[in-house]
Amino acid sequence: MVNTSVGYANGNSEEVTYEEVCTGKTGHVEAVMLFYNHAIISLEDIVNHLFRIIDPTLLNQQGNDIGTQYRTGIYTQDEEELERIKKVVDSYQNKFDKNLVVEVLPLENFVKAEDYHQNYLINNPGGYCHVDFSVIKQEELKDERKG
Repeated sequence: MVNTSVGYANGNSEEVTYEEVCTGKTGHVEAVMLFYNHAIISLEDIVNHLFRIIDPTLLNQQGNDIGTQYRTGIYTQDEEELERIKKVVDSYQNKFDKNLVVEVLPLENFVKAEDYHQNYLINNPGGYCHVDFSVIKQEELKDERKG
């Protein structure tokens, strides 16, 4: 990744706090905005990696986190990317006995989370997170020199 920003997406307001999101009344989902170099990793590989680190059949839950703010979704402002994402997600359905509940929707809004949520595991080494981005497969990386 080139950069990330932690925040809250697709809720009913342009301003919100973590405490408000936790009430489940704002409609926001806890989200990570990814800024990536498509010459190094493809959008499809990012989605494939996501499917290795989540359970796409859990509704409003990931790991020990439960609530509508923990629903799984992929959001973008680009219509072409949205269609590419839908194809990858649809390809996973036959690998599961249950229906997938991953939202694939346009990004309606994104509110950057409070500073203490940014780089959370770096700033809170003992903090809990079910996501492990260190498991990316080497073959998913492209040689930047080859473009």
